[in-house]
Amino acid sequence: MANNPTANSSISHRYHPTSGREVPRFAGIKTFFRLPYVDVKEDYDVGLVGVPFDGGASYRPGQRFAPVGVREASSLGRVFHMGRMMAFTQKLKVADVGDVPTVPVDLLKTYERIQTWFGNGLALGKRFIAVGGDHSITLPILREVRKHVGKPVRLIHFDAHLDTYPAAWDCEYHHGSFARHAVEEGLIDAKGSIQIGIRGPLAGGDDLDFVKKHGIRVATVDEIRLRPGLEGFIKSLPDFGDDPVYISFDVDCLDPAYAPGTGTPVPGGLTTFETQQILRALKIKRLVGADVVEINPAYDVSDITQLVGLDVAFELIGLMAESKR
Repeated sequence: MANNPTANSSISHRYHPTSGREVPRFAGIKTFFRLPYVDVKEDYDVGLVGVPFDGGASYRPGQRFAPVGVREASSLGRVFHMGRMMAFTQKLKVADVGDVPTVPVDLLKTYERIQTWFGNGLALGKRFIAVGGDHSITLPILREVRKHVGKPVRLIHFDAHLDTYPAAWDCEYHHGSFARHAVEEGLIDAKGSIQIGIRGPLAGGDDLDFVKKHGIRVATVDEIRLRPGLEGFIKSLPDFGDDPVYISFDVDCLDPAYAPGTGTPVPGGLTTFETQQILRALKIKRLVGADVVEINPAYDVSDITQLVGLDVAFELIGLMAESKR
């Protein structure tokens, strides 16, 4: 793989993407952002990792193919962020570290494998951005992040859904219950967390009881777009200071016009511009991990949802470049 250091890079290292001016973007082996694929034990700072699993999906399956799809879309990925006036390769060594091994027919065994993989990686001092996978994968990742940092983390959760729902079909663990379990297991600081992009319909008013009881801030699309609007909402975002923060981005927070390829689409969502602006406005000094989930290539149109996943990962890397370990 031919690597080309980014212009004006202040770091001399091998973690640079293959240049589209040397190897056409439609050619070459597909990796996240065309970065080198390396073993988890190598000397990178941030690992992009696929978690191909959709055993927690309640409606449309197919999220297991998201890591492959986002790698394909990564042909259009680049490293220089105009808003931050920074190439992430100037600040970080970022690599594609492959996929977590999963068990497609067993959620609990998959959780065990996810926890083992992330536990080992975090123990090496790495940070990770996971590309799922349905939203059930976030819970085992949070379990290991909580162990690693030694305290509950503040969760920034982009989603159409609260994901604090009860068991379904007598199954406690599914993609709509990860946030409830994260609170009940003490993995996140509920009162210090925020959910962004939430909208109806709900099964009933009692779906709101859990977030009200635990004091999770819920930011609806109406709040972001109408009252007080995007600029006012951004001003209302907290400064997360030195607290450990984890970001979980479910692409169904976006309107299906911007992300049709998802498991449970809900009309009336955010735009890609709005989510970009919110992500760029976050004040985080310690971003300990992140994920992008619920991309479903089988339902995508012209790869636009997979491009959303790539763009969100780009913003998350930018946030990591500006935060400390």
